[in-house]
Amino acid sequence: MSKDTDNVLQISSSWDAYQTECPTRLVLNRIADKWAVLVLGLLESETKRFSALQREIGGISQKMLTQTLRGLERDGLIARTIYPTVPPKVEYTITPLGKTLVGLLAALRVWSETHIEEVQQAQSNYDKTEQTFNAETVNGVRTVRF
Repeated sequence: MSKDTDNVLQISSSWDAYQTECPTRLVLNRIADKWAVLVLGLLESETKRFSALQREIGGISQKMLTQTLRGLERDGLIARTIYPTVPPKVEYTITPLGKTLVGLLAALRVWSETHIEEVQQAQSNYDKTEQTFNAETVNGVRTVRF
C-alpha cells in the first residue's frame, strides 16, 4: 500500500450492507456476535479442542459454542479437523480468511475492555435520566437534568 492509503479500507462497490437484501448483513451478524469474537480471539494463536474453548470462554453453554463453531466453520473463518480415534478427537483452527478478521475483532475487544467504565457511567446516567423523565413529566413536557 502507498503511504496515502495505509489507513483507508479497500471497499468493494459490488455490495452495499445498507440494502435490505445484501448478503454482507449475514457476515456482519456473525462477526458482531460476542461468542464469535471470543472464539476467534482464542483460535488466533493456536488450535484448540471444544472442551478447551468452553473452559476458556466463561459463561458459554455447550449448545451456544456448538452453534457458534458451526457458523464460523460455514462462513470459512475456522476449520474443524476430526481425527479417527475412539472417542473422536476434534480440533478447531482459524483459517487464512479468519486471520484477516482477528485484528479488527481484537481492536473491538480491547476497546470494550478499555472503555467499559465510561460505558457503565453513561448507562447509569441514562437510567437516572429516564427515572427523572418518569417522575418529572408535567403537561407532556420532559425536564432533563444532567
